[in-house]
Amino acid sequence: MKNVQPKLADVAKLAGVSATTVSRVINNRGYLSATTKQKVFSAMRQLNYQPSLAARALHGKQFKLVGLIFASLENPLIAEMVEEIENRLFARGYKAIICNSMDNPEKEQQYLKMLMANQVDGIITGSHNEGIKEYRLSGLPIVSYDRYFETKIPTVSSDNQAGGELAAATMIEKGSANLMLVSGSIEKKAPNNARLTGFQQAASARQVPVRTVAFPFNATPTIKRATLREELASHHPDGIFCTDDLTALLCIQEAERLGLRVPTDVQVIGYDGSSYVQEYHPQLSTIVQPVSDIADLLVRLLFNRLEENDEKLLDTYVLPVKLLQRDSVRK
Repeated sequence: MKNVQPKLADVAKLAGVSATTVSRVINNRGYLSATTKQKVFSAMRQLNYQPSLAARALHGKQFKLVGLIFASLENPLIAEMVEEIENRLFARGYKAIICNSMDNPEKEQQYLKMLMANQVDGIITGSHNEGIKEYRLSGLPIVSYDRYFETKIPTVSSDNQAGGELAAATMIEKGSANLMLVSGSIEKKAPNNARLTGFQQAASARQVPVRTVAFPFNATPTIKRATLREELASHHPDGIFCTDDLTALLCIQEAERLGLRVPTDVQVIGYDGSSYVQEYHPQLSTIVQPVSDIADLLVRLLFNRLEENDEKLLDTYVLPVKLLQRDSVRK
C-alpha cells in the first residue's frame, strides 16, 4: 500500500493551530510564541512532515519566493505586468515562480499545490477560476489582479467601468450610431466585466443600440476572424469596442478585408494599451491601463500582507484609465 504523505492541514490539526500558523512557523515569519513553535515542530516530527525546502525554516534561512499565477502570458499586457512584478520582487530580494494557468481550473489547482510544496512566501494571482480550495487552505498572503475572491483578499484593477463608458461616449460623439461590443467570456464574475457594463450603460443613456459578441477564453484567432467577418458583413456596425487589444486588431484587419475604411466606415477602440501594442500597432485607439502602477501596488500590498498589516488593507483598489486616441477613431 502506498503511504499517504501528510499535508500542512494535518500538521495544523495535530498541533491544534491554524494552517496559517503552521505556514508562519515553517517560514519563520511574524511573532510566534515558543510554545506554538514547539507544538508545530512536534506535530511535524510525529507525522514525518517534510515540506520541500523546509531546511530554510529549520536553519533560519529564507529562499524568498513568490508565486505568480496568470491565465495567459500570450496577452501582451499580462506579459508586461508579470515582467514589472518580477522586477519589483527582485529589487526586494525575492524571486518569482511564474505559472501560466491557461484559465484551466485543474492546472491552476496543481500550480497552487506546487507553490505550497515549494513554500513560497506569497502569491499574486490574475487567473479567474473560482472556488479553488487551495487558495483558502494555503495559509499564504495573496493579492489579486482583476479577480474577486470569496475570502478577503485585496483586488487591484483598472477602472473597467470608466473605460467602457469612455469608449462608448467617444465613438458616439464622433458619429457612431450602431455599436458592437466584443468581449471575452462573461460567464465568470470578474472586475473586468464592468467594461461591458460601462459601455452598455453609456450607449443606452445616449439611446444608441449595442450588439454584443462574446468569445470563450480558448477561442482561436481563426474562429474570432470568421465570427467578426460575419458580424461586420451582416450587422454593419460603425463603432466597435473590444475588451482587449488583440481582438481589436483582428477587427481592424477583418474590416479592411471587407473593404471597409477605418475609421471612416467603422471606428475601433481596444482595451489594455500595453507597450507592445502602442509601439507596434500605432493605428489602434485603446483604453490604457496603468500597468506600472498596478504592478507596483500589487507588490506593495503583498508585502503589507507579509508584514501582517492586513487591517490597513482595502478589499478593492481601482486605478484610473485613459483613452489613447489614434487613427482607428475619427478626428
